Amino acid sequence: MISLRLYCILLFSIALVAGEIKNKVWWKNIVFYQVYPRSFMDNDGDGVGDLKGITDKLEHFIDAGIGGIWLSPIYSSPMVDFGYDISNFLTIDPTFGTMDDLDKLLQKTKRLGIKVVMDFVPNHTSDQHEWFIKSVNGEEKYKDYYVWLEGRENNTKPPNNWISLFSGPAWKYNEKRNLWYLHQFEYRQPDLNFNNPDVHKEMNDILRFWLDKGIDGFRIDAIIHVYEKDGFPDEPVVYNKLTLTTDNYLNLNHIYTKNDPRNYDLITEWRKTVDEWTDAHNEEEKVLMTEAYTNLTNLMKYYTYGADISFNFNLITEVNITSKPSEFKHVIDEWILNMPDGKVANWVMGNHDRSRIATRYPGRVDQMTILSMILPGVAVTYYGEEIAMEDNLSITWKQTKDPQACHVDPEHFKELTRDPNRTPFQWDDSIDAGFSTALETWLPIPDNYKELNLANQKGKPESHYVLYQTLTKLRSTSIALQNGTLKTTVLNNDRVLIIDRQSNNEAIVLLINFSDDVAEVVDLTDHLPGATEAIVILANIGSGITWRSMVLVSSIELPPKVSLVLFAKVDGSHSDS
Repeated sequence: MISLRLYCILLFSIALVAGEIKNKVWWKNIVFYQVYPRSFMDNDGDGVGDLKGITDKLEHFIDAGIGGIWLSPIYSSPMVDFGYDISNFLTIDPTFGTMDDLDKLLQKTKRLGIKVVMDFVPNHTSDQHEWFIKSVNGEEKYKDYYVWLEGRENNTKPPNNWISLFSGPAWKYNEKRNLWYLHQFEYRQPDLNFNNPDVHKEMNDILRFWLDKGIDGFRIDAIIHVYEKDGFPDEPVVYNKLTLTTDNYLNLNHIYTKNDPRNYDLITEWRKTVDEWTDAHNEEEKVLMTEAYTNLTNLMKYYTYGADISFNFNLITEVNITSKPSEFKHVIDEWILNMPDGKVANWVMGNHDRSRIATRYPGRVDQMTILSMILPGVAVTYYGEEIAMEDNLSITWKQTKDPQACHVDPEHFKELTRDPNRTPFQWDDSIDAGFSTALETWLPIPDNYKELNLANQKGKPESHYVLYQTLTKLRSTSIALQNGTLKTTVLNNDRVLIIDRQSNNEAIVLLINFSDDVAEVVDLTDHLPGATEAIVILANIGSGITWRSMVLVSSIELPPKVSLVLFAKVDGSHSDS
C-alpha cells in the first residue's frame, strides 16, 4: 500500500500541475494578423464581412504562416465607430453573426493551431449601452459609471476646454441629468469612470467571460485615454497651423487626458485577472497587448506593469518614405535598448487607423514587410498587407463612412478619413474581388483588384504573397531569427541598412538599398566571418535578382530600391550591439 506521506506528496504534485500555466510566451516569434471583420470575408452576401466568412478562410492563415489572429471589435454596437462603440460587451453584433458562429470559429482555430486575440475597449461604451441608459436615468448603482460634470456659466457651457479626437468639445450636455458627460471620441461614445470600483469589476468580469469562451488574449484599445486628471483643468492651447479649425484635437496639449499614471495600474490589475483565470483552468498563458500612441518611456512602462506586447508603432510614426537608413537604425536600436529584460520586441507596420504600407512606401512595400519579419520578436500584419494591398484613394465624400472624416466637410475629409485602408480584402478577380456577392460592398473595392489579388499572386513563382510566405517560413525554421543576436549597421554614406541576425554558425542578413537611382556594392566580410559566399533567400519583387542564387560576400551588388535576405554559415557568433 502507498504510504500516507507519499500519498500527500502525490496530491501536492498533482495540485501543482493542475494550477500550472502552460506554454508560456508562445508569442515570442509569432506573426499576428489583424482581421478587420467588416472587410475580411462576407459569407451571407450583405456586403459586410462576418464571422462565418472568417471561419471559411481560416486555411488562409495556415497557408500564409500566421500564428495568431487579432479580431477588431465584434461586440454588439450601433456601429457609429464601427464596433468601437459597444452597446453590450458580452454579445456579438448581428452584423457579424451570432455567438454560435464565434464558437465554431474558435473550435476550428484550435484544431488548426491558430491563436485568437480579441479587441478589449475599456475607455468608453456606446450611449446605447444599458449602463449609460441607467446612468442617464440616475439609477443609484450606475449614476457614476460615466464621467459627469456640471458645466460652466450656469451649466450652459462645457466644464472645460477639452476637445474630442473627432473634433469639437469632448463634452455633451444631457438634459435629463442636467449634466455634461465626457466623450474623448465620438459624442455617442461616453467615457467610463474608472474611479468607480464597480466599473473595475465589470471590466474584469468581461475579461473572464471571453476567457471562458476560449479567447487566447486581448489587445487593449486606447489605454492612454482611460483616466483623466482629477479636477478636470483646462488643457494648454497650442494652436497648430496644420489644423482645420479651432476645435481640432491638435490644438491642445493633452496633458490631462492622456498618459495618466493610473492607466498602468489597470494593466497590472488585468494581468492579475487573466493570470488567475489561466492558473485556475490549467490553460496556456494568455497574451495582453496594449495600444498606446505615446512616447518611448511610457510605452516601456506598459511592459513593466504587465503587458506582454506594448505595441510599437515607431516604424509608422517616426520614419517615412524620405527617411534615411540611419533614422531606421535609430528607431530599431532605441526600442531594443530600452525594452525591459525578458520582454519580447514587436514591430507594427500598419493597422486600421493608418495608411497601408504600399501607399506610404510606393515601390518599397516589400522592403518594409521584409524588415518587420527579420527583426526579433513579434511581427504584426494588417489584413491585405501580405499581398501589398493599397489604399483606395478614389473614395468620395458621398461614399465616406469613417466618423472621423464625416465630422469635417467635403473639402477636408480626405485629410482625416481612414476608409481608404479599410476596403474589402482582394481575394480574386471575380465580382467584389471574391469578398462578397453583394451588389454593393460596405466600402468600394479598388479598381486594381483584377490584377492585385491573392489568387493571382498565388499562381506566380515570385510575388508579394510568395515573398510573405517565404518570410514566415523562414521565421519558423531559422535559429538565427528565433533566438539570434541583432546588429544594425549603416553603410555606403547612409544609403544602405544592414540587419544582421546570428546564432552559433548561422547568419541571416537583410540588406536594404534606400537609394532610388544608385546601385550599391556592399562588402559583408566583417559581418560574415569565414564565409566567402551567401545564398539569396529572397529579394523584393521586380529586383531582377534570382532567389536561391549565390553571391560573393565581399562584393554584393544591390540595385536601387532593392532588399536582399541572405543566408550564410559563419565562424562563431557576435553579440548584440
